[in-house]
Amino acid sequence: MKAVLSQALNHFPNFKHQLRRLRDRWLPGSAVSTDYVALEGQEAVLQGQQLRQSWQDDALPARQRELVEKQLQQYRKGAAIDVFDVFVQSLKELPSLSEGMTLLEVGCSSGFYSEVLDIAGLPLNYSGCDYSSAFIEMAQACYPKTSFSVEDATRLQRADQSVDIVVSGCCLLHIPEYRQAVAETARVARSYAVFHRTPVVWGQDEQWYQKKAYGIDTVEIHFNEPDFLALLQINGLELLATYTLHQQSNASDDSRGQAVRTYVCRKNSI
Repeated sequence: MKAVLSQALNHFPNFKHQLRRLRDRWLPGSAVSTDYVALEGQEAVLQGQQLRQSWQDDALPARQRELVEKQLQQYRKGAAIDVFDVFVQSLKELPSLSEGMTLLEVGCSSGFYSEVLDIAGLPLNYSGCDYSSAFIEMAQACYPKTSFSVEDATRLQRADQSVDIVVSGCCLLHIPEYRQAVAETARVARSYAVFHRTPVVWGQDEQWYQKKAYGIDTVEIHFNEPDFLALLQINGLELLATYTLHQQSNASDDSRGQAVRTYVCRKNSI
């Protein structure tokens, strides 16, 4: 019954988002992210730097994996999981996608998207890297035949244009130096770059928050969408497709709003 309900809700992402907001308000302990506090000006910069290493907390991998494993169990049985479905669709619809292409996931956490690719039947040569050695240790334990490494998204240990597809796996929002992380993704990518699960706003400035993720204090950035798209272009990335996980306009002003999207880009030849 839960799987059927989940599949039904995936066809109505805005309604699903509203249900999640109600759940988070009334059952805060059930939410991944809680206790949002808006940051402004110099405070945002200082807090962002101070909390930059929070994702290296040793307690995070087990807490995240507990939630991910529930999603994977449903996905293995054929249930629709929106974040997995969008990830797979964004790859399947790439022009010139071919078997054996290399894919690097930056911010791979416990490497679970390697399993998503297997379940979906996408024969890509997956590898992952993460800022957290604890996450990489778990990834290697969960998927011992897959290549993982500890790396900083702003200083990837890869040669220029060395990977066919580089996926930024829902990590930019936690990186104060995200512009450098975008540049590194573009540098390493040979053909395509995918920015998965990216929170954006429009009609308003970029927004920074302090929050708790799995009970750990961290920073979260919601990017101004026109500025973010311009950043991609500056780094030689041509937008091919946009997938929306959920979107909400301001009730009194539809020129303002927020969304979580996955952006698929082609690497322009130099």
